[in-house]
Amino acid sequence: MLQSRIAVFASGQGSNFTALIDAQNKGNLGGGRIELLVSDKPEAPVAQRAKEAGIPTLLLRPKDFASRELYEAEIVAELQRLEIGLIVLAGYMRLITPVLLTPYSGRIINIHPSLLPAFAGKDAIGQALEYGVKLTGVTVHFVDGGMDTGPVIAQRSIAVEDNDTVDSLSERIHKVEYELYPEVVGAFAAGRISLDGRKTMVREM
Repeated sequence: MLQSRIAVFASGQGSNFTALIDAQNKGNLGGGRIELLVSDKPEAPVAQRAKEAGIPTLLLRPKDFASRELYEAEIVAELQRLEIGLIVLAGYMRLITPVLLTPYSGRIINIHPSLLPAFAGKDAIGQALEYGVKLTGVTVHFVDGGMDTGPVIAQRSIAVEDNDTVDSLSERIHKVEYELYPEVVGAFAAGRISLDGRKTMVREM
């Protein structure tokens, strides 16, 4: 498998997916190439975005399978057929089982709208506002068996303003996501990211 061959997993609108496609088109993905979009929601707008970009898709409904493991086994078979080396989660709203985690250990990354380990899980932006923090941000991390618990690759902070709402803070966070995620994916594709236990080494990102 080649780390420059990328599969993006997404369940929704696909804004981070679009940012990655834009980076690829500009030659800013470290030589990486998105070879596949995987979605658990065939009707999601991200599937149409992939079609418009000429990216092959694998659209599977989990309820059509007897178990999560069988659903993921179907995905793994396609990833291996395409020799995918990096899985990029971009709004993929499912916990991953060992069926996918084991063969792709250290090669699955995710982006989360907080400075992990703070505000893991759902509604991270709402959690930050409710808690009253003055700084939040964006984290790109490796995926392990927990909920947003994998080793951190990169983080960027964002100030929380006194008059912020979920919408206003989300808008600023998304702008940072669209910059940071392609940078990290490009660094991985170029072989500039390595993992030793929980310590991540990133060179020249």
